[in-house]
Amino acid sequence: MNNYIISLKNHRDKNIYQLSDNFSGSDSQGNVISFTNYYMEVNGMPFFGISGEFHFSRCDDTYWEDEIIKMKMNGINIISTYVFWIHHEEEKGVYRFEGRRNLCRFIELCKKHGMFVILRIGPFAHGEVRNGGLPDWLYGMDFEVRSLDEGYLLYVQRYFEKLAKQLDGLYYKDGGPIIGAQIDNEYQHSAAGWEITTGVSDEWIPTGADGDSYMVKIKELAKKAGIQVPFYTCTAWGGGAAPVKEMLPLWGGYAFWPWIFYSHKGEHPVTPEYIYRDYHNNKLPKTYNFEPFYQPETMPYACCEMGGGMMCSYHYRFVLPFESVDAMANVKLASGCNLLGYYMFRGGTNPRGQRTPFLNESQVPKLSYDYQAAIGEYGQKRPSYDRLKRIHLFIQEWGEKLCHMKTYLSEHGEEIAPTDVETLRFAVRFDGTSGFLFLNNYQDHVRTKEKRGCTVTVQMRNEEITISDISLASGENAILPFGMDMEGILLKYATVQPLTIIREEGVSTYFFFSPEGLKPRYVFDAETVKGVEGEYRQEETDKTVEIHPKQDEIDVFFVEGMKSKIRIVTLRAKESLRFYKIHLNGKQLAVLTEGTLLKDGETLRMESEREKEFIYFWPEVNNEAAEATKPVGIFKGFLLSRKKKELPLDVKEIGPARYTIQVPDHYMDGVKEMILAIQYRGDTGQLFIDGDMIADNFCNGEVWETGLKLLEHRLAGEKLTLRITPIKEGNHIKVDSTMAARKEEVDSVVASVEKILLKPVYEYRIDIKV
Repeated sequence: MNNYIISLKNHRDKNIYQLSDNFSGSDSQGNVISFTNYYMEVNGMPFFGISGEFHFSRCDDTYWEDEIIKMKMNGINIISTYVFWIHHEEEKGVYRFEGRRNLCRFIELCKKHGMFVILRIGPFAHGEVRNGGLPDWLYGMDFEVRSLDEGYLLYVQRYFEKLAKQLDGLYYKDGGPIIGAQIDNEYQHSAAGWEITTGVSDEWIPTGADGDSYMVKIKELAKKAGIQVPFYTCTAWGGGAAPVKEMLPLWGGYAFWPWIFYSHKGEHPVTPEYIYRDYHNNKLPKTYNFEPFYQPETMPYACCEMGGGMMCSYHYRFVLPFESVDAMANVKLASGCNLLGYYMFRGGTNPRGQRTPFLNESQVPKLSYDYQAAIGEYGQKRPSYDRLKRIHLFIQEWGEKLCHMKTYLSEHGEEIAPTDVETLRFAVRFDGTSGFLFLNNYQDHVRTKEKRGCTVTVQMRNEEITISDISLASGENAILPFGMDMEGILLKYATVQPLTIIREEGVSTYFFFSPEGLKPRYVFDAETVKGVEGEYRQEETDKTVEIHPKQDEIDVFFVEGMKSKIRIVTLRAKESLRFYKIHLNGKQLAVLTEGTLLKDGETLRMESEREKEFIYFWPEVNNEAAEATKPVGIFKGFLLSRKKKELPLDVKEIGPARYTIQVPDHYMDGVKEMILAIQYRGDTGQLFIDGDMIADNFCNGEVWETGLKLLEHRLAGEKLTLRITPIKEGNHIKVDSTMAARKEEVDSVVASVEKILLKPVYEYRIDIKV
């Protein structure tokens, strides 16, 4: 079946109204943050929030600023962060807020770069931290945690007061960036093991039993301590307590579930995460992973934990398909989400404890929390970063319109089985005159088939649009516009995805790109078009002007309307992944580069693992210090170069599954970071300096990367020791001695190093004049 129909004939605008004062707040300048039942507002205008999780205490503070900038460059406008109690009061009554635990400084950097902040203050947080973030000493106290016991609440209050002092002056009401605070996490839904008992009695922290009253009480304690924000949030999935009159319920979704392997045997199941749904519809009150205790249309559908990656746990090793992340964003967006939230967006490394060295839970590595996130443990840019950036650019430009658009499902809707790789998955968001057709051809744990020659007919009240010849590569997703008003020129539909608009005096430039598999095509309302200029194939009827741009290069054509003239640029998929939009010295610029672009004020920098890097700008800029290079379409660029840093490594095998690695002196000269890349076979890997573990990994077949920047002084004259825990076959513990003896016997082991090398990360400063 290749012909599909979706009806919008019964469209009625959303009944949108303001939520109560529990979901609003103002600052001293009169700026107001508030919520309707469908979206967030800033000063009465729709604000499409894009939140990314970044755990400040899981990242050395020397990295913080550039990582915040990377998130902003990607389109993130809210940073959410857990504040793990155990990271700040590991020892009872001894509080630590220095270095990577300096919450105040982290929030100040978020403010500096114009990022809102949502604090996830707990007291229980989970996040694969030891005891779900609760300090060990609570285990031995004379009360039950996560309860309304006065003894427990007393310590929560004391902890919140310490946090509040760190945040003084940084709340939204004071002109700061902190707009929200999450209360507890997954209350009455999830817990964690008390790590003090794990492996002996496996005692678990309670999930809680006091319902909404507990959540409301914790919120009262936070406010009493001084943590006063425009709104408070709670995680609502899984039947968790969600007092929606007091807190904004947040949702999410993961397609990779390491936790099921506590008991699950066999292959990971195919999940229903990539089926379009309608999460803001009273007529569909419950659906997969969404069973609210309230009418869906009375609250926004907002997310805080969409799978921006996933950690490998000991019993589940896998390589994250990076296309799973933007496919998740596409599906949530189409399904009515007006506040996206990724967990994680920037991976990290657990800090060391003072009394307990490893402050994480036992199912994950001792130190690493890379999470295969869009930004890795040492600042590495992953493919998901560039794929998400395309969607975020789209939201930045058209998010306000999206906030008013309803979700419409296909005729199959939620009935499509996750294992169905034949049926075209699509949905529409529509406001009565214009909309977007969302397509998804990604599914976790099964490979979808390339879609070819599909037709979608969109039936509206006064007209019908048939979009033919829809093809989409396996694993890809797309957002196609219809009824788009382009300064008086009506784009009836297109088979390209909108990226952004660069506005110049006299003409606006619309950037689109062709998702893999789709042939680019623009169909305009003939009555709104006076003329078209450019090299293209054109088809005309009495009602439409159809433009087929070139597919083998960046294409540019102009459309003249009755009141305006616009430029349309069509990028190929590969260029869209290199695309940035920046504002520099009062001018909007489009940029193409494979590097990681950072803009700090009016200063441009770039990170790259390549000693030669190209960067292209449109409109043209001047850079007298760099060599000009061949243009790419309308983009003109420069070659940036560094002297290649080649460093030999002295690797010696000193015993079974044990190696020493001698790193050359001065290895950080001329570079921003130095990545030690290890390809190995085995169960787990650990790196040590003089017996102190500095990095670890659960082997999943991918290259294990460790940043050495912070170890420069420790490695002077020292060697790294690599220990590989082997995969053991036929192992058992022999206990047949009468003298209390135990020993492991193993038939065979797998542990080997295939390759070890150093990868320098260069930083380029880009001096241009616009």
